[in-house]
Amino acid sequence: MTQPSLSLASSFTLSNGQIIKNRLFKSAMSEQLGTKGHHPTDGLVTLYGRWANGGIGLSMTGNIMISRTALGEPKNVVLDEHSDLEIFKRWAEAGKQNGAQIWTQLNHPGKQIPSFLNKTPVSPSAIALGKGLEKGFNTPRALLEAEILEIIQQFATSARLSKDAGFTGVQIHGAHGYLVSQFLSPRHNTRDDQWGGSLQNRMRFVLSVYEAIREQVGDDFPIGIKLNSADFMKGGFSEDDSMEVVQALANAGINLIEISGGTYESPSMMGKGAKQSTIDREAYFLDYMEKVRKLVDTPLVVTGGFRSGPAMLEALQSGATDFVGLARTVAIDTEFPNKLLADDRYSMTLSNPSTGSRAMDAMAMIGITWYEQQLARIANGKDPKANLSAWSVVAKTLLGAGFYAFKKRRA
Repeated sequence: MTQPSLSLASSFTLSNGQIIKNRLFKSAMSEQLGTKGHHPTDGLVTLYGRWANGGIGLSMTGNIMISRTALGEPKNVVLDEHSDLEIFKRWAEAGKQNGAQIWTQLNHPGKQIPSFLNKTPVSPSAIALGKGLEKGFNTPRALLEAEILEIIQQFATSARLSKDAGFTGVQIHGAHGYLVSQFLSPRHNTRDDQWGGSLQNRMRFVLSVYEAIREQVGDDFPIGIKLNSADFMKGGFSEDDSMEVVQALANAGINLIEISGGTYESPSMMGKGAKQSTIDREAYFLDYMEKVRKLVDTPLVVTGGFRSGPAMLEALQSGATDFVGLARTVAIDTEFPNKLLADDRYSMTLSNPSTGSRAMDAMAMIGITWYEQQLARIANGKDPKANLSAWSVVAKTLLGAGFYAFKKRRA
């Protein structure tokens, strides 16, 4: 159903009564700003304060891990019973400035743990990552049922602590090939018990995580999920599977669904393989959203590709999505939301950072580390730098991470 009266500044009220002041949603980016002990740094407080004052309606934190034995990257933040909630409370307060909302994104990487961080990762089944990633990621062992139940409770504990710290919601990371996504995928989940096989069994894990979180946080605290539209892998999680999972989550009462796609093996969330017609619309997954909108009334977010106000408005007014997800644009301009709200014709051009050497770009993961350096600048009280030298990023990455700098961390 088209809604021509909607604007980017239109507020939205979730089913639990939480009001999000506009339709601009900061999607999760891995900040890599945790301490050696995996606590938040003061830089995260600064960073999210800048985004809140930059006009965003709802900020999603970078993926916060639920277990200290399951880290996706060296500088991940962990939220568990051993965490110091005081710094989390400061982070939450910063993210709530200017009337913004801030939710934690909770994650378990499953087998997407670099080999230098964990020699024996876990997954639904003992199936290695492919596409050459087996060189940097060890083959996992299959989870025991008792371990599955423990992980479900770890998600619930992290959610309860998020609420205690003052965050205004939580999001389950169910996309991009992490553990929830691994359970959903028939390519990665070949179990023959109640956690695998049919789609009903494969979605049991995510529904159990949702139910355990709901039990801990109550009915009035919003719970969202980031879910793949598909894995874009032969034999993987399909679009039809995804739509069934969306309907099951909607029926269970989830408050917000963000749609993305792809995995480490097929990183569609980075725009890889996008058709020109998709690029022109500035929304990688909008075609899927238009189909899913006909199935559920749950509020939806589409993330990936948006650069201009007119494309965002078109997506909103078409009724296919309720929020527009932003990521890289706010990494290089924290005021991007305010500029869009002041002028809905405003747009940004993003160039692809490069050293000029494809081999160096790939080794340094420049498409990721360049943006991480922008987040680090903001966290240090500086402004982002649109013309930041890719070579300087390579040097800083090497100096900052030493031996592990160019180890494969993620897609």
